[in-house]
Amino acid sequence: MEISQIKTFNNNLDSFIDQLLPELEEIYKDIHQNPELSMAEHRTAQIAADYLAKYQFEVSTGIGVTGVVGILKNGEGPVVMLRADMDALPVTEDTGLPYASTVIARDEEGKEVGVSHVCGHDLHVTWLMGAARLFSEHRELWKGTLMAVFQPGEEVGRGAQSMINDGMMDRFPKPEIILGQHVMVGIAGTVGHRSGAILSAGNSLKVRIFGRGAHGSQPQTSIDPVVMAAATTMRLQTIISREVAPIENAVLTVGSLQAGTKENIIPEEATLKLNIRTFNDGVRDHILSAVKRICCAECAASNAPRDPEFTELDSYPLTENDAMATAKVAEAFEAQFGDRSYETKPASASEDFSVFGRNWKVPYVFWFVGGTDPKTFQEAKNAGKLNSIPSNHSPKFAPVLHPTLKTGLQAMMTAAAAWFN
Repeated sequence: MEISQIKTFNNNLDSFIDQLLPELEEIYKDIHQNPELSMAEHRTAQIAADYLAKYQFEVSTGIGVTGVVGILKNGEGPVVMLRADMDALPVTEDTGLPYASTVIARDEEGKEVGVSHVCGHDLHVTWLMGAARLFSEHRELWKGTLMAVFQPGEEVGRGAQSMINDGMMDRFPKPEIILGQHVMVGIAGTVGHRSGAILSAGNSLKVRIFGRGAHGSQPQTSIDPVVMAAATTMRLQTIISREVAPIENAVLTVGSLQAGTKENIIPEEATLKLNIRTFNDGVRDHILSAVKRICCAECAASNAPRDPEFTELDSYPLTENDAMATAKVAEAFEAQFGDRSYETKPASASEDFSVFGRNWKVPYVFWFVGGTDPKTFQEAKNAGKLNSIPSNHSPKFAPVLHPTLKTGLQAMMTAAAAWFN
């Protein structure tokens, strides 16, 4: 659609959106109270599938374990894919909301964990359900094919690829554009877009370091993996400070160092878990290589009985928005939101959203929707304490429901409308 047509499209739908908000609020609260861990989103997927079927979508379920795809054909025109991720986090919620999650489940390792949507994916699901209904009920306003995708397992970096591996590209029409969004810390009612890199690549590794156990009183008989792990942790920090150019953005965090059971026992091994975020594939490859070089060298320096063992925990590609497609979305957002649409800075979070576009080899655009109460945000900004606002994955992360619910729905529909005839 042209910009004038998009304005008319949105004006025609505005009253219908307002009428739909109470229903969407109830859907959101239900999903929020009943979160499900990655690759186990059976209830959420069924809710989405039933809703799509109610509004005349052709629905396919169980794609890549729990993924859902709905197809709505409405005459000649482009295929537009809208995506929402469904999974929650192994985090005990501490928001104090009346509809807070109290769910406890077992993770993939069998450990009992609290489960919550402090990721914001409950909003993502609700937004896409609302968009699906409105596009279905107002087919006189657009032409084309809408593909609504509810994706599992984003938090473990496996969901998008699992859907691709399950024949998604063969079973469904190739989209002309793939669109997605994420609620983030930011003024509620705003949308932030950006051409190029908007989310970092993310790589997580587990490194097992092997030594020789001994009594704590006889360290000379040991090869101490605790010392090796400590030295390795410190040396790994030099990759960013001494091997990556200052103009590049990269983060390396050792988030876990585990070794031993008792103070007078030198253990047999230690385990490091580390996370890397980069905005350049070359920088990422260099850091991964340097991590292995340093870990092996530190172990060799301590005469370890064997080389360390490396296990990839997850891997997220760089989310790099197509320039022309982003310009199209930005123009539509500015027509809809005015000064509430802005160019955002890249975020060091990671997503597997781009897996769809990379495999289909089509352009994609991802953007942010602010979810922070405007007064809270402004007070924190004035005090120089924006970092004090609970962010995604914090037990206290709680987007303000209004106007976030409406803004995200409008953003999703406005972006899609930019492609439909």
